[in-house]
Amino acid sequence: MKLRSAILYIALALSANAAHADMSQIEALRTGDMKKLNFVSDPQPAPLDIRFIDEAEAPHQLSKFQGKYIVLNFWATWCAPCRHEMPMLSNLAREMEGKPVEVVTIATGRNSLTGMKKFFEEIGVDNLPLYRDPKQLLARQMAVLGLPITVILDPDGNEIARLRGDAQWDSDSAIAILNALAAES
Repeated sequence: MKLRSAILYIALALSANAAHADMSQIEALRTGDMKKLNFVSDPQPAPLDIRFIDEAEAPHQLSKFQGKYIVLNFWATWCAPCRHEMPMLSNLAREMEGKPVEVVTIATGRNSLTGMKKFFEEIGVDNLPLYRDPKQLLARQMAVLGLPITVILDPDGNEIARLRGDAQWDSDSAIAILNALAAES
């Protein structure tokens, strides 16, 4: 309970003083699984123009989400840690509704649409997109090695943080970090 109170206090302080918040203050919010979230010292542009597809085979690009923080998760239907993590990403997406944060999940590699729908149905996820990167073009450009990988992009499309492996994305720490980032935009 003390940890939760401390995290919420720091997040509220950062939100109240968002114009003066810096990455070291946001990094201080990392507890639990979020300690695996590594902020980069020199944010680099993500490949915003590489196409991935939705369930209707319509093309999309990360550039469509510019102006928001993007929590970009790469996953696959065969990935056990992805199965564990996806409901927490779903909860995070609900928590971030109405804020300048978008949770974008992209199945990379060979993932059939039928398999993806079954995966989401089995774990009770109904609010995340069924995006696919079947040829791993985006994943390769973003140096995704292993799954799951979650990358946070800033509103300008620069990678500011990366987490390898699964994490509790609906934790107080994760929510505080994203709320602090959102308060800056």
